[in-house]
Amino acid sequence: MAVPITIRNAEPRDTEAIVRHNAALAMESEDKHLDHAVLARGVHKLLADPSRGRYLIAEVDGQTAGQLMLTYEWSDWRDGWFWWIQSVYVHPEHRRIGVFRALYEHVTAQARSTPDVCGLRLYVEQGNDPARQTYHRLGMDETGYRLMQAMLTGPDAT
Repeated sequence: MAVPITIRNAEPRDTEAIVRHNAALAMESEDKHLDHAVLARGVHKLLADPSRGRYLIAEVDGQTAGQLMLTYEWSDWRDGWFWWIQSVYVHPEHRRIGVFRALYEHVTAQARSTPDVCGLRLYVEQGNDPARQTYHRLGMDETGYRLMQAMLTGPDAT
């Protein structure tokens, strides 16, 4: 029997749960400890300013089971928006029951109904084969791009 999963937009009351989930995500995926104050400020700013993006919350039996964040990138090549899926986290007790699938299908339906959205993108940590397999099963393909960055602030700045 399928577990009912409800998807909703995050609200300010979700800030602490999102911060906890993002901290757990960083430890699980990159063995990285995030500064709680910096993370809390970043989540708060995004929730307060929809132009930065938005979080979606998945609930099972009224409990937060998972989340993802959407940010937006304009593509002049395609004359449309890419929605970037980020900060994906499913609480361990709710894994393998379709929480991420429900979040992804919700986002896909919203993107398809928004005329100037041309695609969905996400990045996945190298070596995270279970996540890659999940994304493939949902119809996502790997691109020929590699991610490059230059950190300007924070502990990873060079």
